[in-house]
Amino acid sequence: MIIISFILFITFGPVGTFLSDKTELIIENFTRIVDSGLTEYGLNPIVQSLIIDGVFAGVGAVLSFLPVIVVLFFFLSILEDTGYMARVAFVMDKMLRKIGLSGRSFVPMLIGFGCSVPAIMATRTLPSQRDRKMTILLTPFMSCSAKLPIYVLFTGAFFKNHQIEVISGLYLIGIITGIIFAYILKLFVFKGEPVPFVMELPNYRFPGINNVFRLIYTKAKDFVTKAFSVIFIATIIIWFLQTFDLKLNLATDSAHSILAGIGNIITPVFKPLGITDWRISTAFISGFMAKESMISTLSVLLGGDIEKIPLLFNQLTAFTFLVFSLLYTPCVATIATVKKELGRAWAIGIVLSQCAIAWLVAFIVFRILNLII
Repeated sequence: MIIISFILFITFGPVGTFLSDKTELIIENFTRIVDSGLTEYGLNPIVQSLIIDGVFAGVGAVLSFLPVIVVLFFFLSILEDTGYMARVAFVMDKMLRKIGLSGRSFVPMLIGFGCSVPAIMATRTLPSQRDRKMTILLTPFMSCSAKLPIYVLFTGAFFKNHQIEVISGLYLIGIITGIIFAYILKLFVFKGEPVPFVMELPNYRFPGINNVFRLIYTKAKDFVTKAFSVIFIATIIIWFLQTFDLKLNLATDSAHSILAGIGNIITPVFKPLGITDWRISTAFISGFMAKESMISTLSVLLGGDIEKIPLLFNQLTAFTFLVFSLLYTPCVATIATVKKELGRAWAIGIVLSQCAIAWLVAFIVFRILNLII
């Protein structure tokens, strides 16, 4: 726990924050230069808006958090290459058996803190079909790295002096919720005992530089690829829906856009959570494509100025937003992987169950904090 706390402190504290701020400054300056160049060129204002307010605002907002991802996986790759993770899995066997799993399930769930897709695929190594299904259902509760930009942005804006504590608390909420869900599955769905866990522990060793940088490169590449594929497409869609009304005329006010209409339809669902702005509801929709795109969506909807986010939230609703973002349905890539591994029915079940659980937990958190504050 001390080691993990130290990693979180370095990642979200002095090192990660410094590198993220510098990256954001570079992106802002580059955006300003491109915007000035397009203006001098006399490009069509609508196309210029797409490039600057859409693509640069959305993708740029996500890319600014790349250093945080790199710093986090630098430390995690060191722990993995030293043989530390294998020992943690062995130690966790006794604890996991209490919720109906064996120590083998710890590794896929740990991978889930990076990305749920390879974590779910890693369950293929589990010998028991029962353990495999349970592990797949619990993995999305482990907060993946795609949510890190959301945590960093919101904790930096609303919990500046308690950033590490709030982020650690979110990870803990995800783990506790997963444990409770596992007990329910054990009692009503997957009855029986997990298979015995036998494992040969590797010797402790110094981490290999090549292995560490290979993992960092892979994670950074995945993050950037997603930013220029899924998030790029999502940003363009959000820009289009925000820019035009139902008659495909330019919307003079984003509140009259197609996007506002869609957001207003689902906003009543979130009112019990203290969330009443259609722009926040819209961010949840885009998060189904990729969790990072929630930031790009809010950035686009706020005219490319992510610093305006405090206008949509207070501390209470910001934390509620974070809790819901932590627990609700995984991204479409994860759902597609679940469908491939377990079938359509299980994939639909994960979407519906996690949305319901996220709403319930966020509602409880909102009500409790509302009484305390």
